[in-house]
Amino acid sequence: MRIGVPTEIKNHEYRVGLTPASVRELTHAGHAVAVQAGAGRGIGCSDADYLAAGAQVLADAPAVFEWAEMIVKVKEPQPQECRMLRAGQLLFTYLHLAPDPVQAEGLLASGCTAIAYETITDARGGLPLLAPMSEVAGRMAVQVGAVALQQANGGRGVLLGGVPGVAPGQVCVIGGGVVGTHAARMAMGLGAEVTVLDRSLPRLRQLDEVFGGRLRTVCATLDATEAAVLQADLVVGAVLVPGAAAPKLIRREQLSHMKPGAVIVDVAIDQGGCFETSRATTHAEPTYVVDGIVHYCVANMPGAVPRTSTFALNNATLPFVLALAGQGWREACRADAHLREGLTVHAGAIVHPVVAQGLGRPCTDVAGVLG
Repeated sequence: MRIGVPTEIKNHEYRVGLTPASVRELTHAGHAVAVQAGAGRGIGCSDADYLAAGAQVLADAPAVFEWAEMIVKVKEPQPQECRMLRAGQLLFTYLHLAPDPVQAEGLLASGCTAIAYETITDARGGLPLLAPMSEVAGRMAVQVGAVALQQANGGRGVLLGGVPGVAPGQVCVIGGGVVGTHAARMAMGLGAEVTVLDRSLPRLRQLDEVFGGRLRTVCATLDATEAAVLQADLVVGAVLVPGAAAPKLIRREQLSHMKPGAVIVDVAIDQGGCFETSRATTHAEPTYVVDGIVHYCVANMPGAVPRTSTFALNNATLPFVLALAGQGWREACRADAHLREGLTVHAGAIVHPVVAQGLGRPCTDVAGVLG
């Protein structure tokens, strides 16, 4: 199969769909790979590295899209990329489609088949292609939140770890999944007092067993969530409903009761955000202030550490790329029920029920699509 890797064009996005090592695996398996010139610059990989791995290097995105049967990316296609997709072409990338009707229109109009990283599952019910970026985003959430708390950046002027004789900062993590666990780990590492809220008692028990008395776990009722948020210096929104828009957990009227200069980091912003006042920002202008509360809502947080993120992501995506290229998407999805969960768009129709519901569109039965 001909596999194309364009340069990512989202604001301050430096990751790339395939590393040279992944290209070598694919070419060794008999596939052809074309990489856009300069695509790997952000992760420290040159065109020469890709050539040595067996890829060809094409001058621009139109050349890559025209040549390829399958496009492998990282972030959702931007409008100009949607216009380059075509019927019969396979797109394999993050989509986060439910809160993004503009992207949905572009993908449907293209006639392509799109498989989303973020809804592929595993035998344990996890999301193996979302997990590595969730790990990065969870750890980054505390890192960027600590910086935003500095008074020069609009924050309360609180050092999360405190110092002897001065209490540490209070961190509230809403959601005890992959993002929340890694955010809690980082916050505790800095010496903060950490509370994690989740509706799953088994998950809270797991966190208590792992972290013991260093972490406070609370069942996420409305009252408990509000109380924890109002006491916090830093709030990390880490709630995920696979494929669907994130639920709004904190309303605007509650902001005025938070500590002035407190910071919100909304890691769920790719799925629309879990705070009413959240709106997507970029690494160029990552924060804004509403009612005295600093909001950090960058929709591609792992793009700030592209080398770590790209290699972590490729560890998870490469087996699926090999399967799709070797078997074709239909046969690969028939053979792997977990990969099939990622099938989202085909030939102008939505085929993922949760995404269709989020967009308010009809859903085509995936069984009919797979024949």
